[in-house]
Amino acid sequence: MTPAVATLAPPALLAISHGTSSPSGAAAVSALVDAVTDASPGVAVAGGFVDVQQPDVPTVLGGLPAGAQAVVVPLLLSAGYHVHVDLAQDAAAFDGVTVAGALGPDDRLVTLLGRRLAESGLRPDDAVVLAAAGSSDARAVADCAETALRLGDLLRRHVTVGYISAASPRLADAVAATRAAHPYCRVVVASYLLAPGYFADLAVAAGGDVTSAPLLASGARVPTELVDIVLDRYADAAATRASA
Repeated sequence: MTPAVATLAPPALLAISHGTSSPSGAAAVSALVDAVTDASPGVAVAGGFVDVQQPDVPTVLGGLPAGAQAVVVPLLLSAGYHVHVDLAQDAAAFDGVTVAGALGPDDRLVTLLGRRLAESGLRPDDAVVLAAAGSSDARAVADCAETALRLGDLLRRHVTVGYISAASPRLADAVAATRAAHPYCRVVVASYLLAPGYFADLAVAAGGDVTSAPLLASGARVPTELVDIVLDRYADAAATRASA
């Protein structure tokens, strides 16, 4: 008779988003966490927030069973201060916790951006400005610039990036400069934002002729690209920890 072999439970997947006061934004992110849960049977999945909403990251981590391991997956499009400082510090206070990479840059996000633009009625002669949240961390700004380059390759046109906060050029300035450079074209703003909310509203108000929906469009099905990226970030971080 073959003796039973004990198997360790896989690390928990903690999907940590920024947090929002927008009910539609909160519902969209919750739907993403639910979709990740459905796509990862056998893995304990929990959501949390770095700001605005509760539970915060220490609370989520403190609720894990004793001795449990976890991978924090930032539901953030770029790796800025929240990833490199806030989440890193929170994880360091607990044994067995690893922080995965941010969701972007990733070609699947670019594909999703392209789909949102197509849904908004993008025309071949439209000028495009990528609307990013912005960060004081140069690494996050570089991530957004890389995404703009990849989106330009997909659309076969130049894509300018503008930031809603903390970095330059500011989105409204980028839209105005693009309109001045292309006076006979529409300026279409591509929302490089995870969900509806305050920043998405600011993107709409930045002066573009058309603004695409965020990646998690209100009332729409959760894109498989986002679920796949979350699971890939989790798997990569778990494998790196196991081999360390």
